[in-house]
Amino acid sequence: MEAPHYTRRMRSIPVVAALAAAALIAPAANGAIAPNRSIAGVAIGMTQAQVRAVLGRPVRVIHRPNEIAGTATEFRYSRLAVVFAGDANVTSVTTTRTRERTRRGVGVGSAEADVTRLVGDITCATELGRRSCHTRDFLPGARLTVFDIRGGRVWRVLVGIVID
Repeated sequence: MEAPHYTRRMRSIPVVAALAAAALIAPAANGAIAPNRSIAGVAIGMTQAQVRAVLGRPVRVIHRPNEIAGTATEFRYSRLAVVFAGDANVTSVTTTRTRERTRRGVGVGSAEADVTRLVGDITCATELGRRSCHTRDFLPGARLTVFDIRGGRVWRVLVGIVID
């Protein structure tokens, strides 16, 4: 005997709920770039423990002197670096991963024209032979995003806070 119609629908609800949950989780797992805030779920101001909770154990940890903060710690992951000035909180996140994208699809591999068109309120310039586009002026305390350009395309993205 065939199950009543409502029973078949009831069985599909968990599947639909699982698919809906996966759709909500996918953008976070994709590691979007939130200009002036975060990359790959790592936000400016997070602690080392918070970063480990998001990204896991780093491939490499580097400790070095820093002329402004005294010391700096860098967590290295595959094509992603997280810097903690003064060893305390995240001051920058840098990526060369192509999967990290802004909501509008800008990231490593994007054309400079797409950066200027899709990021908005951005300044592009060549300084000391290096081309980049940035969201804000380099003033102490400013949170900004820098798209480094090589050959007309983004090759690296940094989200950070200006320390000095």
